[in-house]
This record gives sequence, structure tokens and C-alpha cells, in this order.
Amino acid sequence: MIKHFSNNTRNSLGFYVYVYSDPDTHKPFYVGKGNNDRVFDHLDDPKENDKINKINFLKENGKEPIIEILAHGLDNDTALKVEAAAIDLIGIENLTNIKRGHGSSTYGKIEVSKLEARYSEKKLDFKDITENIMFIRINQLYRNDMSDLELYDATRGYWKVNPENAKKMDYALAIYEGMVLEVYEIVAWFPALSTFTSRKNLDAEHLKNRYEFVGRIADENIRKQYVDKSVENFYSKGDASPFKYIWGKKQK
Repeated sequence: MIKHFSNNTRNSLGFYVYVYSDPDTHKPFYVGKGNNDRVFDHLDDPKENDKINKINFLKENGKEPIIEILAHGLDNDTALKVEAAAIDLIGIENLTNIKRGHGSSTYGKIEVSKLEARYSEKKLDFKDITENIMFIRINQLYRNDMSDLELYDATRGYWKVNPENAKKMDYALAIYEGMVLEVYEIVAWFPALSTFTSRKNLDAEHLKNRYEFVGRIADENIRKQYVDKSVENFYSKGDASPFKYIWGKKQK
């Protein structure tokens, strides 16, 4: 196996996306992006992680990973998107990659109706809001392939809300990049970490004085009112608040 490219090859490659595969099963176990000789760096990497352990295991058994260039002649941004698409296609659960590709929540695998909703820009009008609702932004946690439970847990906690105001809210809307993903009917609010969650590695100390709600997916007539609509018009430029109260026509 070669360990580096010639100068001519480096000059011709640009940025590229590469794949490491098992020589016995031909199944990919790592997807990466780089330029120059980046593709070879993992072969002698002293770090200890799942990817390196896999490579070392193959070496110990007299084998070498199959290394392939998936696409080349790319600019950096395009390479990032191709890498993200490849990871989504294979499934990160089938790879040793620690995280999904850069921008995968925006540009990665997504069901076509959700993609249409994202770009069709159907806007929610304030006059159509009859209940007290709470916008909750989950931009940092969202993935296109989230399960229903993961989306629910990302939305319901953990927030520095005023409990008296929060308990007056009828519904919580999960917001990603200004679009409503789901609507939850709020049943009750509790101090953070009071109820079961699928989220991992949470810092209890950091979550002091924060709250979480428990609830259920709203009835379909309520969901139709909000899901897949843009709420960007409710935010002023520079407004980065993680949640927002919208008081509807029907006050409690």
C-alpha cells in the first residue's frame, strides 16, 4: 500500500472525500475529508479510538484497510457536504466516525416532504395563533435522522424558564432554523433531570435552576396549524433567545 501521493497527484486532487473499508467484508468503517496526504494520516496515528483500533487490529492480523477516494477535485465546502452525505448514507452507527459530517443537519439526508417544508417558506401568521405557545429552538441538538423520542427530549429540556410563565403555555413548538418541526402539548413542568430522558452525558451541576416539561404530541388539528411553517418573522435580527413565549387569543 502506498503511504503518500506524488506531487503531481497532490496538485491534481484538490479537496477530496475518502473511505476506509474492511478488506474481508468490504464494508466501510470510516469516512473522512481532506487534501494532500490527509488520507494516509490514520495509518500511523498514535491516538486510541475506534478507528485507529480497527486499523491496528487489521495490521496485527497481517491485513490492511482498503482506502478509496470517493470524490476529488472539490473545494473545501463541497467536500464537507459530500463527506456528510456519505456518512448519512452509510449510517454513523455503522462507522467509527465520532460525529456526523459538518452541516449534515442542514444539508444531510432528509425526507423529501421535510425538505420541501424547509424551503417553501410557508409562514405562521400571528393572527392564526389561538393558544399560548412556546417556541423552543433546538439548532444545536437537531439532526435530520433524529427519532421521535430524541426530538421530544431535545425540545422539552433544559431551559432557564420562569416557571410561572412556562406553566401558562399550552404547547411547545420544536424549532430548527426557523421552521416548526413538531408540536407538543405541555402537561407539566419539572426541575431539570426529574424525569427520564434519552439524552446522554448531562451535567447535573450545569442544569441547576433549569426546567423540563413532559407532554405529548399535539392533536392533528393543532399540528396542522403549526408544523412545517416558518416562524422567522417572529424573531428580530440578532435575536438568539432559545425560547420565546407567544400569547394567543385564548388567555389562561
